[in-house]
Amino acid sequence: MTSYFLQAFIYLCAAVIAVPLAKRLGLGSVLGYLAAGVVIGPVIGLVGQETATIQHFAEFGVVMMLFLVGLELNPKTLWDMRRRLVGLGGLQMLLTTGGVMWVAIQMGQPWTIGLAIGLIFSLSSTAIVLQTFNEKGLTRTEGGKNAFSVLLFQDIAVIPILALMPLLALPELVEKAQSVAAHAASHADEWNIVAEMPAWAYTIVIVLAITALVMVGHYLSRPLFRYVAESGLREIFTATALMLVIGIAALMNLIGLSPALGTFLAGLVLANSEFRHELESNIEPFKGLLLGLFFITVGAGIDFSILWQHLLLIVALTLGVIVVKVLVLLILSFIFRIRNSDRWLFALSLAQAGEFGFVLLNYSAQNHVLPVEMTQILSMVVTFSMFLTPGLFIFFDKFILPRYHQQSVKQESDTIDEHGAVIIAGIGRFGQIVNRLLTANNIPTVVLDHQPSQIELMRKINVKSYFGDTTRPDLLLTAGIEEAKLFIVAIDDKDRALEMVQYVKSQFPKVKVLARAYDRGHLYALQMAGADYVISETFLSALALGTEALKAMGMPTHKAEMMRDAFARSEQQSKELLYENWKASAADNKFNASYRELFLQLEAAMKQTMVEEKANYHASMPALKSAANDDSELSH
Repeated sequence: MTSYFLQAFIYLCAAVIAVPLAKRLGLGSVLGYLAAGVVIGPVIGLVGQETATIQHFAEFGVVMMLFLVGLELNPKTLWDMRRRLVGLGGLQMLLTTGGVMWVAIQMGQPWTIGLAIGLIFSLSSTAIVLQTFNEKGLTRTEGGKNAFSVLLFQDIAVIPILALMPLLALPELVEKAQSVAAHAASHADEWNIVAEMPAWAYTIVIVLAITALVMVGHYLSRPLFRYVAESGLREIFTATALMLVIGIAALMNLIGLSPALGTFLAGLVLANSEFRHELESNIEPFKGLLLGLFFITVGAGIDFSILWQHLLLIVALTLGVIVVKVLVLLILSFIFRIRNSDRWLFALSLAQAGEFGFVLLNYSAQNHVLPVEMTQILSMVVTFSMFLTPGLFIFFDKFILPRYHQQSVKQESDTIDEHGAVIIAGIGRFGQIVNRLLTANNIPTVVLDHQPSQIELMRKINVKSYFGDTTRPDLLLTAGIEEAKLFIVAIDDKDRALEMVQYVKSQFPKVKVLARAYDRGHLYALQMAGADYVISETFLSALALGTEALKAMGMPTHKAEMMRDAFARSEQQSKELLYENWKASAADNKFNASYRELFLQLEAAMKQTMVEEKANYHASMPALKSAANDDSELSH
């Protein structure tokens, strides 16, 4: 028992030390986990033979991740993604498989081995890519969305790949395996119920199992979750969620399929369930911890003896796989019109082999498709390609993104052929609403934005706008800042917004400046810079939603609106007092103890104001009712 505690302590210590350090250095958590595994494994030898066993357990993190991915989707979402899912994902696998297969044949391998290797290396690492996308905020980018579609198709494609692999078995490997059949039987997986089935029967079992999974998940899961939820015990709901995932994984193992694919299908079935969010919140902590453990075991499992023995071959194959996949993905990015930095994000993020590669390599060896010696070398290639992936993301951040940013800055500004009473800097979601309101009232505007893609989008919907960096004085002069009445700052960049306000108020003091603030500190800074009116970007929408919340809780509409107005007045008074306190502070941290104390005092005063307003409302009710009755009598 003590040995298990020590091993767990070693793995957790490695993660606690390496991952925050990697994040601080800008390398990402995945590289931190991988490096931690290398240090405690091959380098100093704190962990050893148990790594492979722990990796099988840690792979359950991938299983949980695919379950959560499935929960986020539904059939309608998949249908909307069909072009990218099938077209982009299918072509990526087809072209990558073909490219790798051709290289393998040129190296003297039979076509069956070439096809098997091509299929294995056509897959990418869902775990690494999605984890990195989430950390870097790339999930919603065009490149991130297309990469996710490809990953989703790859995960689904594992099912037919597993069915195809036994058909590629080499006769000489089968014959060799039969000579050691007795030994192999003693180590066989006694829980695999399809091990001796012919291919046609195996296919039928797979179809029946998946059909049963969908039917049971659709019709029996809801009664089960309702029964558990009625107990009111959160830990039982957590146990039920884990039971569901583990049970599906066990079913998939029984029929020789990937557990991750089974849980992904289960997630799809439950995507429209009213218990979806509760399932996500219960599974998420386990997923994160097990994924981290999986990455550590990948690093710790590197066999340096095989590495040194075949170093040049492994390095060449790893770089070759990455180059082939990047070229294929770049070609597809042109076909599917993925532009600018998104093209490189799409290509570089999917250039590695994936965690399913380990599963398929073992499966290929068991089914006599690939020689065992070859699978050991290819496993090292899979490991190293995954190890290099964080470096590809760093390359994207440090070299690709700045290059495209510089291109957009260097791009020649549009020729502004008209002037307006109002100049709007920024035509994102906020700026669009402001511009629509003004133009609907026949007030001429000049719209500027430094993102060419945004300008192109606006022009498609007949919103006249111009490309240019609004921090440049010459562009503002060309836009007519000297004759303008208003200058509206609606950009996301806090520093650039502040710089614009300072410049306009110092050079054109007669022009009124209205600005959007990102947060309270930004609001104060804009006020100090001279902006005539500043509003927090979420204040009015939050106020409107809060008013609806009061109504939903049973408060009469008139009373809710009265409370809203009182809150807004109190907030405006508090904002002015807090701003004066913030401005008067000479400390570096202007949100100091004095500010916090004043804030708490004003919050208490606001609550008292709410109490008084409620009292005034109830006191005025008799008079309002009397007036209503008088009006009713007059109407008669």
